[in-house]
Amino acid sequence: MTTNKSPLEQKLWKKWLENKDNEAANELIENYMYLVTFHVERVSSHLPSNVNKDDLKSFGLMGLFDALNKFEHNRNLKFDTYASFRIRGAIIDGLRKEDWLPRSIREKTKKVEKVSQELEQSLQRNPTAEEIAAKLKIPVHEVEELVRDSLFANILSIEEKSKDNSAEHKEGIGYTIPDDSAISPDDHMLQTEIKQELAESIKLLNENEQMVVSLFYQQELTLTEIGQVLELTTSRISQIHRKAIFKLKNTLNKMQSTH
Repeated sequence: MTTNKSPLEQKLWKKWLENKDNEAANELIENYMYLVTFHVERVSSHLPSNVNKDDLKSFGLMGLFDALNKFEHNRNLKFDTYASFRIRGAIIDGLRKEDWLPRSIREKTKKVEKVSQELEQSLQRNPTAEEIAAKLKIPVHEVEELVRDSLFANILSIEEKSKDNSAEHKEGIGYTIPDDSAISPDDHMLQTEIKQELAESIKLLNENEQMVVSLFYQQELTLTEIGQVLELTTSRISQIHRKAIFKLKNTLNKMQSTH
């Protein structure tokens, strides 16, 4: 069983593992609800406002309950870590099945991509969000949101292609940690080069953007927690995050295409 638990938590785990006590299960789920909340906040930061967080919470709860049922307590693995993979995987699964990205947004993302490619050819450089927005006659923040939505939709597509036929064993971004040993030398070199390119791209972001990217992807804070750290509103942090993702979109697309 995992260590560093309070006496009450240890008692609940004992009752659940030995007797499958439903009351103990409910209390354990309540105890680990913070994991569901955390992953709902992180995933929702990539989604359009039309996506209901209560739906994400329901998906996450199913993942948490699944983790509780399948966790092998005799393995040297913290339940928090195991449950996080199950929770995030369940949320990604639910989003994919629900087809969360409306057709109208899909059509707009295609227009943004088309205009972006046209401007890149004419300007001989990556166009800015302002230039794309001016060409499409839409607000800059909408361009940034559409790029973010498109990137996340691509991740869900990768998940679908990577999913194994077995119900017990799933692979993909939301389920497992990539096994570098299974990557060919050429692919490994390509991934290394792209990661270096991403690191260089991040250096070109302004100070606030670098900080938000670092805290969100490396320290794994939610946008609300980052706002508390930087003493900015969640809305402002979301705006900074959105702008940073737009600036990194080309490298992120390359990273996704290697999966």
